[in-house]
Amino acid sequence: KNPFKRLKFLIADCFIYCAGIVHENVKMGSDGESDQASGTSSDEVHSPVRVRMRNNHHRRISNEDINKRLSLPADIRLPEGYLEKFAMNSPPFDKPMSRRLRRASLSEIGFGKLETYIKLDKLGEGTYATVFKGRSKLTDNLVALKEIRLEHEEGAPCTAIREVSLLKDLKHANIVTLHDIIHTDKCLTLVFEYLEKDLKQYMDDCGNIMSVHNVKIFLYQLLRGLAYCHRRKVLHRDLKPQNLLISEKGELKLADFGLARAKSVPTKTYSNEVVTLWYRPPDVLLGSTEYSTPIDMWGVGCIFYEMITGRPLFPGSTVEDELHLIFRVLGTPTEKTWPGITTSEEFKTYNFPLYRAEPLVNHAPRYAEIDVSNTSFSSKNRVSAEDALRHSYFRSLGEQVQTLPDTASIFSVKGIQLQKDPGKRSSVHPESSNHFCFRVQQSHFF
Repeated sequence: KNPFKRLKFLIADCFIYCAGIVHENVKMGSDGESDQASGTSSDEVHSPVRVRMRNNHHRRISNEDINKRLSLPADIRLPEGYLEKFAMNSPPFDKPMSRRLRRASLSEIGFGKLETYIKLDKLGEGTYATVFKGRSKLTDNLVALKEIRLEHEEGAPCTAIREVSLLKDLKHANIVTLHDIIHTDKCLTLVFEYLEKDLKQYMDDCGNIMSVHNVKIFLYQLLRGLAYCHRRKVLHRDLKPQNLLISEKGELKLADFGLARAKSVPTKTYSNEVVTLWYRPPDVLLGSTEYSTPIDMWGVGCIFYEMITGRPLFPGSTVEDELHLIFRVLGTPTEKTWPGITTSEEFKTYNFPLYRAEPLVNHAPRYAEIDVSNTSFSSKNRVSAEDALRHSYFRSLGEQVQTLPDTASIFSVKGIQLQKDPGKRSSVHPESSNHFCFRVQQSHFF
C-alpha cells in the first residue's frame, strides 16, 4: 500500500544479498561471492553429491586439504562421507575452485543453516535483535547468535547490513569474528565467536583498579585492531568499553560494527549522530559531518583514561553538558587552539564561559607515562592509530609485537601475559592461569 516502504524493502534485500547473506531456501553460500568461477576453471559445477571423476586428476585429499581450500577452521567436523564427495568433485589443486562449488560445499557442510547451531541461554534483547549463547555442531565451540528480526515492509535494518558487509572482509586477531550468516524470511542470524566479557565488565570485576601493565596490553590491541580498520578505510564510529570484547586469555576484540562506515575518498558527508555521547569528539558534538579516522582516535583517548583511572573522562548527560566537561579540562577553544571555531554558529549558540585548560595528569597521575594527543580539539592534531602503535610507551612489549601477522594474537609473543589487577575480586591469579571468572551479562552486540 505504501510504495516508498516497498521500495525501501526491496533495496534492503538487494543489499543483503550483495553483502553475502545466505537464504536457507536458496542455494547460496555465506562467502558472498558471485556464481562466476574464481579463476580460469571451465568445469561445470553441480551439487557435491552429483559428481564425476575428472580425467585421472583425482588424488587422496585429507581433512587439512579441505580446510585450507575452503578457509575452514582446523577443528571443523566434516559430515560423514564428505571427504570422499569433495575428493571426487574438487578440481585438481593446481586449478582454481569455482565459486559456485565453494558455496555448495559450505552449504553441504552445514554453513548457512539454523540446525547447525544449538541455541542455549538468552543473553540480551534490543530494539531490533536478540542475542543468544549457542553452540556450533561443526566445531562444538560456543558462539553468539545475534537474531535480527525482519519486518515485512522494512527489510533488514541498515545497521545489520553494514555490520555484515564490513565484518565479512575484516579478518584480524583484534576484531570479533563473524563465523556464519543465516537468512530466513523472518530472521537474519549472525553467528559470532563467543566472548562473555567486555572491557566495561572487566573493569567492574577488578573494582576499576587495573594493572598499568594490563592497560598497556589492552590499549595496544585496541590500536592494532583500529589501525587495521583504518588502513582499509573503515571507521568504527562507536568505540566504547562495552564494544570491546575480552577473551579468557585477555585478547581484546573490536565488536559492534553497526555504526561503522567505509570511508570514501574524497571524504563524504556523514551523520553526526554517531558515537556514544561520552566518547564523541567535540567537532562532531558541534555538528560536524565531515570527519575521518580521528573520530575513532578521540574515543581511544577517552577509553585509555578510563582504564587508567577507573572512571569515564567526560560523562555528560546532554550534548551541552558533554561540551562543558570537555572544555573544563581542555579549556574553552579559541582561534589559536581551534582555528575557525569562533565563526561556528553552533559554538556561539552555547555561549560557553572561558575555561582554562588543565593538564590531564592533574586528573590522573598514572596518565603521565604517555603524552596522548588524541584528546585534541583539532582532528588534524590527533595521532593516528598506526603512529600510536610505534609510541615509546609500548617499547616494553618488545619489537616482535610490531611485526605480527594480522591474524596472530599479541599473546603468541613469548613473555606477554596479563598481570593480576590490584582490585581483582576473584581469588584466581590470571598471571599463572590466564583464566577469568565470567558471568552472563546483557548483550554487547547492540
